[in-house]
Amino acid sequence: MTRTEPDADLLIFLVAGEASGDALAARMMASLSEQTGGAVRFAGVGGPRMAEQGLESLFPMEELSVMGLAEVLPRLPQLIRRLKETERAVRRLQPSALVTVDSPDFSFRLAKRLRGQGFPLIHYVAPTVWAWRPGRARKIAHFLDHLLALFPFEPPYFEREGLSCSFVGHSVVESGAAHGDGDAFRRQRNIAPDTPLVCVLPGSRHGETSRLLPIFDEALRKLAAARPDLRVVVPVAPTVEGEVSHAIQDWPVPAETVTGEATKFDAFAAADVAIAASGTVSLELALAGLPTVIAYKTSLITAWIARRLIRVRFVNLINIVLDREAVPELLQEDCRADTIAEAVETLLGDDEAAKAQISAAAAALQRLGAGGSSPSHRAAEAVLNAIRRGN
Repeated sequence: MTRTEPDADLLIFLVAGEASGDALAARMMASLSEQTGGAVRFAGVGGPRMAEQGLESLFPMEELSVMGLAEVLPRLPQLIRRLKETERAVRRLQPSALVTVDSPDFSFRLAKRLRGQGFPLIHYVAPTVWAWRPGRARKIAHFLDHLLALFPFEPPYFEREGLSCSFVGHSVVESGAAHGDGDAFRRQRNIAPDTPLVCVLPGSRHGETSRLLPIFDEALRKLAAARPDLRVVVPVAPTVEGEVSHAIQDWPVPAETVTGEATKFDAFAAADVAIAASGTVSLELALAGLPTVIAYKTSLITAWIARRLIRVRFVNLINIVLDREAVPELLQEDCRADTIAEAVETLLGDDEAAKAQISAAAAALQRLGAGGSSPSHRAAEAVLNAIRRGN
């Protein structure tokens, strides 16, 4: 592994606004520390994973974990205050680089305010201009210095607009999701090998869990009617742990929440099928080889806007890469208890259907960069190179 020696200790200011960004940034931070021999310090906004790498967050990351017009508007004054607070901190510290991770609404507003300060502005996770609003590539080229892309087909969209862009790969391939211990998970919880176990993932934002948990509750009631021995495990993000733990107390089947990456991956390995909100977790489930049903519902106004802007047929990345629905997607009006229960029952009762989804997902993951140098190593290397050349 190549080691890059800096001229002096680096200070990198990072901003992440949700659980997936926290994980991305944390892995990159670990690789930055490794590649610089520890000659790097961190400041910014992040969650528990980034805290493990030495970050003291300016304020709780959860305050930025909102999406959709209806969800953002009530919290807009607070978000503006946090934006100004973050800007002041960056100007005061004058870091070697600002690295924003996903959360583009907040990240891009911050980058615009800090243009021309003498340090590179780097954004991790390229906007999906191939899916919607292609004009964003030209707009962000005006205020960003470098972009880190998850997919190999993305850099040309931005390079043609004059924005330097590095393909680093999707970090799900180094998440450890493929290495859970399902047998141990079941033994520790007295779940027999032939007991059906459903893994439920209702999202990491309050808006998601408030909409999805009641629907998942009803779907499980339908499944339990046919499978009275059904068990449920719910891996939860710290942002929503309290409300999820409270909600599952009334579920019709034995259910428990679990926290932490290792335990989550053990749960994936132990489960027979998953019900999941759309997002990065769907790729982790694919890597774990767990058949999944994607179910998602947002506000009517957010859905109305999205349907008029999005240029791809699917929301799940496995389906997008394959250009077909290998993983069932039950969205908006299709996100109902009866449709979810039916799709889950198909995967529980039809081995061929489950195997077909697992095989398709494995093929898609290969296209997303499975194998080779880790994405976090490539991301850290790209950040250090950008600092040296100024972009």
